[in-house]
Amino acid sequence: MAGSEKKDMSFLDHLDELRKHIIRSVLAIIVMTIVAFTQMKWIYQVVLLGPTKSDFITFRVLCDYFSYCVETLEFTLISRTMTGQFTMHLLASVVAGIVFAFPYIVYELWQFVAPALHKNERTSIRGIVFFISLLFFLGVVFGYFIMSPLAINFLLNYQIDPSIKNFIDISSYISMLCMMVLGGGLIFQLPVVVYALSSLGLMTPQFMRSYRRHALVVIFIIAAVLTPSPDILSQVLMALPMIFLYELSIYVSAYIYAKKEKESENYNEHSYE
Repeated sequence: MAGSEKKDMSFLDHLDELRKHIIRSVLAIIVMTIVAFTQMKWIYQVVLLGPTKSDFITFRVLCDYFSYCVETLEFTLISRTMTGQFTMHLLASVVAGIVFAFPYIVYELWQFVAPALHKNERTSIRGIVFFISLLFFLGVVFGYFIMSPLAINFLLNYQIDPSIKNFIDISSYISMLCMMVLGGGLIFQLPVVVYALSSLGLMTPQFMRSYRRHALVVIFIIAAVLTPSPDILSQVLMALPMIFLYELSIYVSAYIYAKKEKESENYNEHSYE
């Protein structure tokens, strides 16, 4: 009953309902941001500076299993403006707030969209909030443990001349790290995007299979840009998860395509009857 009432709402009523969901999502981000703000000393020392340390877990694994050892990362973090450290504190807190509030944000979005769907549509995508959140957190982990340390290692050890020392502005470092982490979370939403496009009939598994080689080239170009390290190992580590996501997206599209064909056949059978 509530679902049918929501479908009959006017455009302004929908905007008002959307406003409520947005406000609740923003409040969730604010709460998580405040929590992160109060815990920033630990977050900064353990989490934010983690990828700059030679004993970071990623570097240890690369050294133990791939003979890719990182000895030192020579740099000094500085703050060149009066508001530099406060801006870093605030930016890192907001990003942490978005990351930890993400499942609730997706839940609020789902609560807004779900009443407009048919019962069978809601059933077919049951657990969507969980899977979107799972993919996002996997992407965040990928961005933090793979993308960030590889990029930081290359950039901090890159030298035109030994006389040039690395004095990195704290805002520059935090911005890059946040971009890598959030970028990883967004990249891992590819199967969700393909699911939506396939449901709308804008994407087919045949199309994705026929352009698989082109996609691989694009993926390795993206990996080369994101790593900026020239060694093959870094680029392969960056590309493998994206290749897996692309292949997973093909299966997602194939599932939707087969489901739509079956529904079309059932509809045609009932029409003939």
